[in-house]
Amino acid sequence: MQQVAVTSAPVERVAEHKTVLMCRPEHFTVSYRINPWMHPEDPTDTSLAVQQWDDLYRIYLDLGFDVELIDPLPGLPDMVYAANGGFTLDGIAYGARFQYDERAAEGPAYMDWFRSHGFQVVEPVSVNEGEGDFLLVGERILAGTGFRSDAASHDELRRIYGREVVTLKLIDPAFYHLDTAIAVLDATNIAYLPKAFDEPSLEIIRDLYPDAVTVNDEDAAVLGLNSFSDGRNVVIASRAVGFEASLRERGYNPIGVDLSELLLGGGGVKCCTLELRR
Repeated sequence: MQQVAVTSAPVERVAEHKTVLMCRPEHFTVSYRINPWMHPEDPTDTSLAVQQWDDLYRIYLDLGFDVELIDPLPGLPDMVYAANGGFTLDGIAYGARFQYDERAAEGPAYMDWFRSHGFQVVEPVSVNEGEGDFLLVGERILAGTGFRSDAASHDELRRIYGREVVTLKLIDPAFYHLDTAIAVLDATNIAYLPKAFDEPSLEIIRDLYPDAVTVNDEDAAVLGLNSFSDGRNVVIASRAVGFEASLRERGYNPIGVDLSELLLGGGGVKCCTLELRR
């Protein structure tokens, strides 16, 4: 009997409308070192950072996103990394309380913005850096700890939102926020970097997401996982070519953008993007 090869058709991915908050990097520079990516002795180009950020901003507009903006403040060069400014869900904004003094003033600035734009604000007790370490996957919140956010903040999340919160421990200093080591692709799928996590956390990830995309070191090194997806279109670092290929194979539409100047501060696409869920 003749064997007939069966090929599976690519999954039809569906884009969801997104509303995001961004902050133009008008004051961006690297004047201190609070992560391994930052080297204050090396020059940065603020105008180039703005140009690259504008490219990301235009991509979001072209995708039909609602993009809201918070005014950048002098003396807060990392304010461009809006994801760290808090976590929003069900119209409630859980504010950020930063690990390092250099970024401390960002927390109140973002909470003021949330209040003035209709969110119920919950001021944090525990150290946390917002969506940098809190990622919503469907109804579940993945929460990182190990470098920036205290595990006690995960308990705050549970009390505030009444959702399942899964603690994952980061162990590689280069991937100090959860959003540098995990990309949320849609309500059920993620991509991740195995070496960024301790073994108990890896076991959890493999159990919850057995079909997850794993990325190689080269793609991780350009913060390829620091991406933002609407469920179909995934905006990623343009140099993360392996990750791009994996996404295409699974039916996603990767869109590359060059944020190399902002990478000098330790951030990429997702770092510049705080999702607003009202």
